Amino acid sequence: MRARISSVGFLAPQAAPPDIASTTDLDGIDAAGVKALPDGAGIYRFLDAAGYPLYIGKSVNIRSRVQAHLRTPQERAMLSRTRRIDFQRMAGETGALLLESQLIKQWQPRYNVLLKSTAPAYALYLPKGSLQPQVVDYDEAAQYSVYGLFASRKTAEAGWRAQARRHGLCPSLLGIENTTHGRACFAHQLGYCRGACIGLETPLAHTRRVHKALRLLSQYIWPYDGPIGILENDGELQQVHVIERWAYLGSLSEYQPVLRLPRSIQLDMDTFKILAARLAAGLLTPVGLEVTGNARGSRSCTFRFHEEAA
Repeated sequence: MRARISSVGFLAPQAAPPDIASTTDLDGIDAAGVKALPDGAGIYRFLDAAGYPLYIGKSVNIRSRVQAHLRTPQERAMLSRTRRIDFQRMAGETGALLLESQLIKQWQPRYNVLLKSTAPAYALYLPKGSLQPQVVDYDEAAQYSVYGLFASRKTAEAGWRAQARRHGLCPSLLGIENTTHGRACFAHQLGYCRGACIGLETPLAHTRRVHKALRLLSQYIWPYDGPIGILENDGELQQVHVIERWAYLGSLSEYQPVLRLPRSIQLDMDTFKILAARLAAGLLTPVGLEVTGNARGSRSCTFRFHEEAA
């Protein structure tokens, strides 16, 4: 059975955009078939005979990326199992990254290596009466007041050490450095500690600054009151990617104007990695959403695309 490319978007619940509506053979892709594959951003899937994804990828140019796969001898095993290739257009690279991560976790394709498992997240927890934060699993620390968001225990420890140095905290009192009682810590000798270890700063003042430094780390957890939208527009397609607690919930467009929000949302570290730095650098455009709910706790959101265009 010959492999085939289907140009019909595979996720859109409404009518597909008008530029995706034909089918062509892979044995010899003619001009019409090449034209059917979009040269914009999005997700593509190599499917087996049962329609199960063998591989899910993303690209800013779906057509050229799929053609590259077909020319790669190392992918012969995957291509021999492939019976169809479909895709979904996205309005830009950000949406493609978010959707790829979500779908790989959902389908666990055989030939994908990365993103198949949910990335762990870690935070800092300060026990009562202590000045020595502990690294804890973020999902298991819901009963605590936690600070920061980190991809590993190592980065959490490094992040706290950097924060302590930035705020002139005493590494000896924080348990980071061993110092003989009554002597200044090494950081104070280098000018990075304000001297709480030798009485130049009161214990109360130092404790307050420890708590302030930890609170400043919390801006990375989720700095919004609810879901936000990330606006993306490539001139042909306009979308708003809905994010809450660093979890990608779906994308709104004129073809899908309403999105139902899940009752339970779990932080997704991969989404955090995709978005956090770009948002902080002003490279993405966050927008407000209209969120509605009912007495049963169901929520949905919308975005006024026509007003944005105006």
